[in-house]
Amino acid sequence: MKPVFIYILLLVSIITNANTIKVTPKDSVSKDSLMLYSKSYLGTNYCYGSCVPKQGFDCSGFVYHVFNHFNIKVPRSSIDYLNYGKTIHPDSFKIGDIIVFTGTDSKNRTPGHVGIITSNASEGLQFIHSSSNKKHSGIKLSSYKDSPYYEKRFLKIVRVAKVY
Repeated sequence: MKPVFIYILLLVSIITNANTIKVTPKDSVSKDSLMLYSKSYLGTNYCYGSCVPKQGFDCSGFVYHVFNHFNIKVPRSSIDYLNYGKTIHPDSFKIGDIIVFTGTDSKNRTPGHVGIITSNASEGLQFIHSSSNKKHSGIKLSSYKDSPYYEKRFLKIVRVAKVY
């Protein structure tokens, strides 16, 4: 009789607690956590080839570091975004999507720069990235529409995680 009672008690416990168990899907992160963490690096120095906060970041090193913090695997090099993630229509981007640009030579249409989108489509495209710009290098926020430089270098937007 005792084992049956324990089994019933366990079953009732599972059923009544089923709604309180929160399971986070793999490769997902809250937009608030993602934005808070990424923006905590604003002003951090640019450092080519680095994904180490104390040294600074290059663009893909910054994106890699931020997503890796949440156990989400993304490429370490911007060129690897050529065939990575789900391509998103430019009018349908969300916070946490990755914006992919050419390198400084806009005629070479291969990925050379990446950033993390910090706005929804209704707000206009803004992103955080590590810039090598000589006057304003390092982690900064940029607005896509305010810079013809980024418009001509734009390649695509990709979704690499479920951001809720």
